[in-house]
Amino acid sequence: MHIAVFLGGFSAIFGKLIGLNESLLTFYRMLLSAIILGAILIFRKSFQKLAGKDMLRLFGVGAIISLHWVSFYGSIKYSNISVSVTCLSATGFFTSLFEPLMMKKRIDLVEVFLGILAIAGIYLIFNFYPEYKTGMIFGIISAMLSCIFPIINKKILVDFSPNTVIVYEMTGGFIALCFIFPVYLYFFPAAYFIPTLTDLLWLLILSGVCTVFAFNLSLHSLKHLSAFTTNLTYNFEPVYSIILAFILFKENKFLGTGFYFGFTLILLAISLQMVRVYEERKKSLNIWWGKKG
Repeated sequence: MHIAVFLGGFSAIFGKLIGLNESLLTFYRMLLSAIILGAILIFRKSFQKLAGKDMLRLFGVGAIISLHWVSFYGSIKYSNISVSVTCLSATGFFTSLFEPLMMKKRIDLVEVFLGILAIAGIYLIFNFYPEYKTGMIFGIISAMLSCIFPIINKKILVDFSPNTVIVYEMTGGFIALCFIFPVYLYFFPAAYFIPTLTDLLWLLILSGVCTVFAFNLSLHSLKHLSAFTTNLTYNFEPVYSIILAFILFKENKFLGTGFYFGFTLILLAISLQMVRVYEERKKSLNIWWGKKG
């Protein structure tokens, strides 16, 4: 899981390196990922054909992932990597609302409060950097979408292997984008449509390593890791992205105190949530050992 998260941190870097419009970047990423993994499965004779209902189910999740990536890369294009990945911290807020609704559980008011604390950090950055307004709106949309498909995938993995899930979701994602293009490109025009050789190189690495390989690791891990370990590990992804952005693109030169104040609030929200989850986990383990004794 930690390797998958580290590779996920590079995903934002490729969003900066690849010059394609965010919708085209996502289209090529999903297309190449589906082709690479599909070819591997066919070569291994492990490609699984699904019934129409199951295939449409995975295609639907792929459509959500495609919209998440389009908005994520749009956030990078219209702001920068640091601001974009910081906006993803709003995922906790949306998860605190959507997960109870989707899993038919009670809403946890403490989780909602911690999510609002992270939102306050994003709002602070928003006020200090109004020139990044469009990018931050994209980032909030990305955060909202990013909390939905892991919840659905957790259920799907009961019935299908990770490789099957990935290849069908990537296929569904680029098919969905074919229908979205006409509207999206009207409002956010692309400078060019065919990737350059440099773009293609980065896309192949992004698709093969940061998508197929990283997704595979992540989905396999979901079957074995506790919720505590998974949540804790995922919180490192924006940290990795920001560190890489500072090193590779010197973004720290363009960010002032407003960003760091906002980011501190977000880290506080994440830290409090992790302490809370840890305490709940320790309590449940003590109860389990008590019953065993």
